[in-house]
Amino acid sequence: MGPPASPRDGILKRSVSRHALLIATAAAVPLTGWAAHALTLHKRLAATRKDPLTGLLRRDAYTAHARRLLTRHGDKVTVLVVDADHFKTVNDTLGHAAGDAVLAAFGARLTAWAGPHAAVGRLGGDEFAVVLDLAPGRRAQRLEQLVRMLHTPVVLDDGRTVDVAASVGAATPDVLGTRDLTALQRAADAALYAGKHSGRAVVATAAHATTPSINGRRVGRPGTAVWGRAA
Repeated sequence: MGPPASPRDGILKRSVSRHALLIATAAAVPLTGWAAHALTLHKRLAATRKDPLTGLLRRDAYTAHARRLLTRHGDKVTVLVVDADHFKTVNDTLGHAAGDAVLAAFGARLTAWAGPHAAVGRLGGDEFAVVLDLAPGRRAQRLEQLVRMLHTPVVLDDGRTVDVAASVGAATPDVLGTRDLTALQRAADAALYAGKHSGRAVVATAAHATTPSINGRRVGRPGTAVWGRAA
């Protein structure tokens, strides 16, 4: 057995322990600061990726995700373009707050319908786009389901009910023979306008793929002359 510990030894040990604790605490402070900074950056990045009104992806984030899905799932993918019908009338008669509520409702419905792995984006105004893995055998049934969802009235916060509708165009690589997102969206856009206000989703054929376009959009669509690039 060694000699008994002296009071001085106990004081020294406590001093060392306190010193180690101070070092650990000091080391934790900058780590905590960096963690908070990283969280702030993450939130800012998420804000730039998503539309603040609908929570859907903005154009660039949507495009990147959509192209990944096309690469991964190929011919099983369906590309949709969706327009809210008579949206200007809603804004003019019920006010912009009601119009915003309709857009937010459409965003929520598209997200619920498409599922967590789909690319769902707001391209601008009352135009939306969806890219998802959807097997050909289920396509017609699922598109009918989407149209019903988008034609369900929207209830505003003040209790008023807004009758809504949307036009839907779809395009698929297995029909058009391409996995190029711009080409598929152009064909879906043309199919949408072929069936505008019909109450049904229209799936693009090869004829829709030859519709003249500007910046990757159907000629005559509002804003095609000023968009800098195709989606």
